[in-house]
Amino acid sequence: MSQHNSLTATLARFKIIPVIQINNVEQAPALAHALADNGLAVAEVTFRSAGAAEAIRRMKQARPELLLGAGTILDGGQAEAALAAGAEFMVAPGLNPRTVTACRALGVPFIPGINSPSQIEQALELELSLLKFFPAEASGGVGMVKALLAPYQQISLMPTGGLTPDNAGDYLALPRVPCCGGTWLTPTQLVDDGDMAAIGLRIRQAVEKFAIRP
Repeated sequence: MSQHNSLTATLARFKIIPVIQINNVEQAPALAHALADNGLAVAEVTFRSAGAAEAIRRMKQARPELLLGAGTILDGGQAEAALAAGAEFMVAPGLNPRTVTACRALGVPFIPGINSPSQIEQALELELSLLKFFPAEASGGVGMVKALLAPYQQISLMPTGGLTPDNAGDYLALPRVPCCGGTWLTPTQLVDDGDMAAIGLRIRQAVEKFAIRP
């Protein structure tokens, strides 16, 4: 099984992937516990903050069973730092062939962002099959996902951007949408405030709503 197929199967068990910006690395261990203790041992930690790599390292140390990805990976240097910290897959908002090449050299799966047929064609040329549909709602939502999947039977899409508890199920009901990325589970303000009780509640609600049994 290829790296992408294996990752797709793993992420499909989780269904919802929390997308997290961690501005204070001191919150990372508690956040790791909030995820794992409430039934969703997975996250994409974005490189939008300076301490992202350290946050990944601390989360992995606190809960080694967490499947951690690094988001907003824009170049090979970020990918290398994320991998060294413990990230097991990389995600980007767009498709940069140089970043694809860098991640391939590192031996780590890379999920680029796309929102058009031309970008899908580029991804296929690079032998990528699991793609992030971003920004999902702003790019046409469920209707656009259906339109893109129809002619491209080789790909799977991970919609991210503008998803909520109310619309995520509509995406997950589509064939070849193994999972979705969501920021609503771990809003940056709650993470900054260290309100792990509120985050834990959101995670439990998602686990119940989407019948997550990874």
